[in-house]
Amino acid sequence: MVSTELAAAQETAARRATAWLLERRRPDGHWCGELEGDTILETEYAMLLHFLGDPDEELIGRLVDTVFAHWQNSDGGVPQYPGGPSDVSCSVKAYFAGKLAGRPADAPEMTRLRERILALGGVTRCNTFTKLHLAVFGQYDWSGVPSIPAELVLLPPWFYLNIYEMSSWSRCLIMPLALVNAAKPCRSVGPGRGIDELYLGGRPTGGARLEWARPALSWRNAFLVIDRLLKVYERVPRNPLRALALRRVVEWIQAHQVQSAGVGAIFPAMTHTVMGLACSGTPASAPTVQHELDHLRSFLLDDERGCRLQPCLSPVWDTAIAVNALLESGTPPKDVAVRQANWWLLSRQTSTVGDWGTRTAGITPGGWFFEYENELYPDLDDTAMVLMALHKAYCPNGEPWRTRPAEVSQAMERAVAWVLAMQNRDGGWASFDRNNCKRLFETVPYADHNAMLDPSTADITARVLEALALYGYTLQDRFVQRAVRFIERNQCADGSWFGRWGVNYLYGTWQALRGLEAIGRPQSSSVMHRGADWLESVQNRDGGWGETCRSYEQPELYKAKGESTPSQTAWAVMGLASAGRAGSEAAQRGLGYLCATQRPDGTWNEAAFTGTGFPKVFYLRYHYYRHYFPLLALGRLTRTEHGAP
Repeated sequence: MVSTELAAAQETAARRATAWLLERRRPDGHWCGELEGDTILETEYAMLLHFLGDPDEELIGRLVDTVFAHWQNSDGGVPQYPGGPSDVSCSVKAYFAGKLAGRPADAPEMTRLRERILALGGVTRCNTFTKLHLAVFGQYDWSGVPSIPAELVLLPPWFYLNIYEMSSWSRCLIMPLALVNAAKPCRSVGPGRGIDELYLGGRPTGGARLEWARPALSWRNAFLVIDRLLKVYERVPRNPLRALALRRVVEWIQAHQVQSAGVGAIFPAMTHTVMGLACSGTPASAPTVQHELDHLRSFLLDDERGCRLQPCLSPVWDTAIAVNALLESGTPPKDVAVRQANWWLLSRQTSTVGDWGTRTAGITPGGWFFEYENELYPDLDDTAMVLMALHKAYCPNGEPWRTRPAEVSQAMERAVAWVLAMQNRDGGWASFDRNNCKRLFETVPYADHNAMLDPSTADITARVLEALALYGYTLQDRFVQRAVRFIERNQCADGSWFGRWGVNYLYGTWQALRGLEAIGRPQSSSVMHRGADWLESVQNRDGGWGETCRSYEQPELYKAKGESTPSQTAWAVMGLASAGRAGSEAAQRGLGYLCATQRPDGTWNEAAFTGTGFPKVFYLRYHYYRHYFPLLALGRLTRTEHGAP
């Protein structure tokens, strides 16, 4: 049972949180909080400005100041997320950016950083994308950078290895890098700005080679043999096939700029596109280059926290979750803020066949993307969240969704049909693509960014089921049964689930439990009990829950370990409620934590990164996660306590 005191605290907290959220609406009714990534955003942008030949020295200096002022660890290195261990690739880029900004090598912060890089093994221990960036400026030998053959673009979609067999984000990264690889530019950095001192024992004079894997008979080594053959092929003069491939890559890039806030609408792909187009001979003043640069500038933020960049913008995601949180916590469906936000979301529904169409022919577009404009790359996560927001707003009393106003019901119908068509063979759903799961791609040299594929995940599959449950689908439907089996197959031995898009097992377990419960899996089932038992077993003493990004690298040590955070506590509380334990001591202590830690202005503090880009490589801090997830939890638990579904 919920105490009268706690119930009153929940009501007060939800009311104050609602007021705070409504005050953050943009003039046209949507929400968009800051999206924070790691220092590669600032350092790679500094490199891009230098690459373009007319660098803004003052801007580069401010970007580098932010890196050293806010990110340098006590051991001198730079981490992938606050509080994380120093990462060699992030650290090398920070050092090189410091050099480009004119910081002397003997400056105390540079000395400490250099010493840490050398302790981590030096520049040769960086990932392949970092090595390519360094090679562009003559700081790494091109012979040690894996080749990216432009000819990949010529392979048809039915061929076993083609660009549509890699994840959408990798596709957007690698296509423009094929242009860079073909040109192998070497931009001068000027005297005193090189990084030869980051090589253990000095920079080798005989070039560099990619390291062989053990055992010798492996797919990675097979690809390294292919890479050496490609490097011979690249030296063929007047190669008509290469010339054709390069033209096709440029055409591919141009086609993917249409109705897009930059290629893929994400920072790495956009910076690579600028570099790739420049290497193809496109002048910096050309509309295709300016298109990317204009949108990159929209990622810049400059305030008391320093000059920094966002990896992309998240308005659709933020707005959809905000609407769900408001409706769950008692805001009337006809409230002007809810209706205005939903009309804004409806205006963002896709109407063009994107890359997903290569695997799903004949399906009408109907998904939603993450950003302001990214027509070719809708994703299942955003689409499911928007579908829930629309249904809760337009069918609050269980009205048949097909009887709603035509513009709403038709949007819902298109979206549901698109979601159903995107189910994978294994029963799950992925992010952007269908059946994107050929493990061979994970052995190519560029796979060390840990995101070459876009396979089914339990968190997205469960969120899709949560949405579809609102639209009348149940365990009687065969495709639902397949999805449930996928989720249950992926439950860990301890009862938890891996979280692909949020940190980490707390995120995955909450969403899995919620999806299963929404679609009709009995709360009394063993799979639900085991998930709830695990959540209760990892609760912190203060009543909250927390988990560090380090759990992706060492789950045996860091799984569900970390200081309590509002967003992760909200996930755990909602997971318990989905398993029928809203009134449990653990859930009530979690609610107590949220009520006790709310700030006087109605929001919560959260400095931790609880969002995931690429596990083990890139993490995110959604600045509104600290707010709308606690509000969603407060509302959902209140509804559960009153017997609402």
